[in-house]
Amino acid sequence: MNIGTAWDLVGKTPLVYIRSLSEITGCRIYGKAEFLNPGGSVKDRAAKGMILDAEQRGLIQPGSMLVEGTAGNTGIGLATLAASRGYKTLIVMPDNQSKEKYELLEALGAELIRVPPVPFANPNHFYHRAKHEASLRPGAYWTNQFENPANGNYHFQTTGPEIWQQAEGKVDIFTCAVGTSGTMSGVSRYLKKVYPEVQIQLAEPYGSGMYSFLQTGRIETEGSSITEGIGIMRVTENFRQALVDAAMRISDQEVINMLYHLAENDGLLLGTSSGINVSAAYRLAMENAGSGKTIVTILCDHGSRYASRIYNKKWLEEKSLVPNKIVRTVA
Repeated sequence: MNIGTAWDLVGKTPLVYIRSLSEITGCRIYGKAEFLNPGGSVKDRAAKGMILDAEQRGLIQPGSMLVEGTAGNTGIGLATLAASRGYKTLIVMPDNQSKEKYELLEALGAELIRVPPVPFANPNHFYHRAKHEASLRPGAYWTNQFENPANGNYHFQTTGPEIWQQAEGKVDIFTCAVGTSGTMSGVSRYLKKVYPEVQIQLAEPYGSGMYSFLQTGRIETEGSSITEGIGIMRVTENFRQALVDAAMRISDQEVINMLYHLAENDGLLLGTSSGINVSAAYRLAMENAGSGKTIVTILCDHGSRYASRIYNKKWLEEKSLVPNKIVRTVA
């Protein structure tokens, strides 16, 4: 009998074959189904890695409070695993995220502080506010997901090896977006270790600065995006450790087109970061059409977390976004 807790359910997610896009492009496109983690996203891995590291270093004990600033998914992951492990959580979030995230955090018993979305230099930015709130509570531990290498290291220890094994030792291209950069850091380092020829491609929403940084060495931005929790305007410690070969920008329209295509053609109802990731994988597959290359990305979280937004026609109309069909033949 295989018995465990929510803690034991993190990881070992399947690699999903995205049939429709693979048939269009003549490449094998796979997505790591991270929405199947117990907290519903890839951020469960970051949460588990940071908690494990803190436990091993004696920084927390049962009853300790974990504090994090997040767009939502890391907070949900921390609250899920904290409930399983005997910790409390305090989550600081910008107040412009999908309502489903706030409702999930409250259901998980997390203390929640909402702050206005402000530039990183502002002391009320959710990152700085979380650090400050932790300092006010004796014994509280600020997990610091952006700068904590335990985030990326856990992906190096688990996500990377799982992808390599599930793809039977054949990954030509890996692509994903970055928020903290933990996933990119760990997976890119592992894949480059076992197969130095693998191409690592960063997928960026407009409004983020890493595309510019990789192109010119300067952190500059252009435009904005409807995506949540993806894109950064500084080089985090986790990003410093990532091994990235190239970058591309993905528009909101591409994201919406892809999300509705995946729902209707592959039965995959996904969130906006997954839309960026699969759009990048599809573009890369089109560039290598007919080659049979294996392209892997991350399916970060489930679309139900954004039902009031990206799967709401009225909300899309307000953003001037209408899903368009993806061309089904290679030009």
